[in-house]
Amino acid sequence: MADIHCRIEGRTGRITFTRPQALNALSHDMARAIAAALQAWRDDDAVALLVIDAEGERAFCAGGDIAYMHAVGTAGDYDGPRRFWRDEYRMNAAIAGYPKPIVALMQGFVMGGGVGVGCNAGIRVVGESTQVAMPECGIGLVPDVGGSLMLARAPGHAGEYLALTAARMGPADAIFAGFADHFLPEADWPALKARLVETGDAGVVAQAARPAPESPLAAEAEVIDRLFAGPDLAAIHAALTASTGDVAARALKAVNRNSPLSMACALEMIRHLRAGGTGIREALALEYRFTHRALPEADFLEGVRAQIIDKDRAPRWRHAAPGDVTAAEVAHMLAPLGDAELWQQEDTP
Repeated sequence: MADIHCRIEGRTGRITFTRPQALNALSHDMARAIAAALQAWRDDDAVALLVIDAEGERAFCAGGDIAYMHAVGTAGDYDGPRRFWRDEYRMNAAIAGYPKPIVALMQGFVMGGGVGVGCNAGIRVVGESTQVAMPECGIGLVPDVGGSLMLARAPGHAGEYLALTAARMGPADAIFAGFADHFLPEADWPALKARLVETGDAGVVAQAARPAPESPLAAEAEVIDRLFAGPDLAAIHAALTASTGDVAARALKAVNRNSPLSMACALEMIRHLRAGGTGIREALALEYRFTHRALPEADFLEGVRAQIIDKDRAPRWRHAAPGDVTAAEVAHMLAPLGDAELWQQEDTP
């Protein structure tokens, strides 16, 4: 298809996003094409490893096609977005558990759905232009595509900070937070890809990697850990409000801007997965419980309207302030879906 190119070159299965004019936004058809390629190459002895990359300088993949979801959702079609999320999450799980090495080279924007494709890969390469983020709380969703698990595994309380503020990570921050593995200047990527195609040896990535720059996120870790240690969203908001300094001021502005319901649910997901989560499948199932309910019961349609459609940046959230979300509301959004549970529909990704 025109938006994604899947093929075999040398010893590698190649998946390339070819939709740079739309910042390589992930459509349902693109997600299904990736899933089909993964299945086709899984037991193909001619394919030693996979390489996922993207055309264009601005983005590896800037997220899912939320404009489509808004259009059909406002028309009352909730099943279309639910099918997209179900198929996307199953594809994310297939990437995370793939039996062959997957090398992802991620330039520019890597957000939402792009994190799901690239950051679930086993070998993740970033360059000087890379900007990774989970901005879902700003549009009435929660960090998904397995991102909740990455956030739960980030050092200290960096995961809470990144989820609730939607802060962007440069290449060094992405490595520090566990969203990437190696830094390599983007001018060196063509040679690396040629070497991977020729050899089928994933070990050449580590050999080519360069030291990453200093991480601003790591430098702020002590302050972030103190500010985001509170037991719930209201406590974190209170800590930010009572604190001084650039980190607190920046974070408070973001938290005041994002959906209170989304932030409260994201916080609960991260804490649950950190305390005893079993891995990617549980994380995706938990995320799907929220996204399955997101159109009729959360702030998603309003968030997309404000950010993408009307662009007035003035969403009217269901809750006026972070402290207004109740524990019962969070529990409802993350409650089991019965027959609609992600992994009950099929046994394997």
